Amino acid sequence: MHYNHKPRKKEEQDIIFGIFPVLEALRSGADVDKVLIQSGLRSPQMNELRQLLSDMEVPSQVVPKEKLDRVTRANHQGIIGMMSPVAFSPLEEVLQRVYEEGRDPFLLILDRVTDVRNFGAICRTAECAGVDAVIVPSRGSARIGSDALKTSAGALMYLPVCRSSNLKDTLDYLKNSGLKIVACTEKTESGLFDQKITGPVAILMGSEEDGISPEYLKKADIKVRIPMTGNTESLNVSVATALVVYEVVRGRRME
Repeated sequence: MHYNHKPRKKEEQDIIFGIFPVLEALRSGADVDKVLIQSGLRSPQMNELRQLLSDMEVPSQVVPKEKLDRVTRANHQGIIGMMSPVAFSPLEEVLQRVYEEGRDPFLLILDRVTDVRNFGAICRTAECAGVDAVIVPSRGSARIGSDALKTSAGALMYLPVCRSSNLKDTLDYLKNSGLKIVACTEKTESGLFDQKITGPVAILMGSEEDGISPEYLKKADIKVRIPMTGNTESLNVSVATALVVYEVVRGRRME
């Protein structure tokens, strides 16, 4: 199965505006990252727009007209669609491809990583380490725009990104598909370097502010913490992710 993760041309990376262009983009299956909708907007097409946004799991936000005006000076008609510079991949197809190739899946799940620089750095590490895909929530995550592509040093051209409307269901799906969920958290005494992490695995990393959500942490098969001996309380999430990812790589090379 072939995946095309090459970035789109510059003119396709920015925005589209107006109810009909946004509707057409959604109908065609284009990779729309987010849709901004003017508060109080009424039109006969709004029901179809909301249904398409729901069906395609595209996040949307109701905002004042002033915010839309700051995004573009064009006649946006109360609707702006932000295009993604990379194609989103269905998680089911990613897993099928990896298993068909006779490999153990190696996935990375990011729970509310909102800083685009952290997200880009994480994707760069993930691609270098051979991670098969990064999974992000549809809402509450860094926008995968041109800034993310730049900070990933181009890694997002090659690294599949899967969008999840419900991470809890996604974690259950991965567990039922034979993957172990490895959560990096301070809420455990088990050290990262004391564990042998092998086989199909999905690493779960939490937000910059408060780590992994408790409901997701409960789903973890293995919980690990990174040893800290200095005075600083925690590592940057991109650095922490790199350590965990490459510990999995090291373990696999030792098998």
